[in-house]
This record gives sequence, structure tokens and C-alpha cells, in this order.
Amino acid sequence: MTEEETPPKQPRRPRSTGPLRGSLLHLDSRGRARMVDVGGKAATRRRAVARGKVRLNAAAFGALASGKLSKGDALAVARLAGILAAKKTSEIVPLAHPISLDAVSVECELVASTREVVVTATTSTAARTGVEMEALTAVAGACLALYDMAKALDRSIEIREIVLLEKTGGRSGPFRR
Repeated sequence: MTEEETPPKQPRRPRSTGPLRGSLLHLDSRGRARMVDVGGKAATRRRAVARGKVRLNAAAFGALASGKLSKGDALAVARLAGILAAKKTSEIVPLAHPISLDAVSVECELVASTREVVVTATTSTAARTGVEMEALTAVAGACLALYDMAKALDRSIEIREIVLLEKTGGRSGPFRR
């Protein structure tokens, strides 16, 4: 085989040996993804709140605000989609643990000045791992449902700023944005 016929070597992934190794819990000793073992942790009360925004054009926002979208009550659909998304988090996020949720609430606030729907999700449980991913997934699901309900009037809808606002419980302690 000539040099031109030799297949290119696959680049090797660098192995991390730096200070982050211990803090990247989703990596095993060889740098491969794994689910974190939470079996030795105590179950504690945990709560998380996340938020996202859906920005619409004037026609779509007006139809949504007046309840005149052709697909029906978009805000009710978004709330239900968010709750369902939270319950399905471990099926969507590969390394998330399946957990039993004690409560999920999804609120949608219309802000006329910016033509936005502010979606806020709150999740809670008593478990060995947190509910941040469930809150964030609830917001994403609700925002996507709003997009789906209004896309006939606005293909430029923006889903923005999905963030964790706060979390409580667990070893790492509270967080507030």
C-alpha cells in the first residue's frame, strides 16, 4: 500500500488527567460517559425552578393572548406538555436518573411589552439526585408546545433563555441565579 492508499488514522481522544477529572462525575476513569452511582446517597427533599421565554410576532402573540389560535388553548397545552416532559426526562436526557416526582407545576405568563410567554416550571421530589433536569426539560417541552401551537402564524418564533433559576437540597447546597 502506498502512502496515498493508507487509510487515515482516527484521531485519538485526549485523556483528561487534569484537575477536572474528579469533578466530571459522568466520566469513568477512561473518560467514557457513564451514569453516576447515587446508591450511597441519602434521599433528601429537592426542588428546582427553571424558566424560558417564547418570543412571538404581533399576530401570533395577539391570537395567543385572545385565545384565538386555530389549534386551541395553547397555554393549557403548554402546561400539560411541560408536565409530561418533566416526567419523561430520563428518557430524553441520556444520563439523567429516572426519579419519582412529587410535584411539577408549569406556569405561562404573557408579557405584552415584549410579545413573550415566560414559562416557569417548578419540580420537587424526595430522592438521591436533584430535579434540575426535570425543571429544565419541563420548560423546554412547554416552549416547544407553544411553538407548535403558534407556528402557523409565525415561523420566526424564538425559544430563548432556558435557565435554572434555583435549586435546593442535595450535597451541593442551594443555588439561586
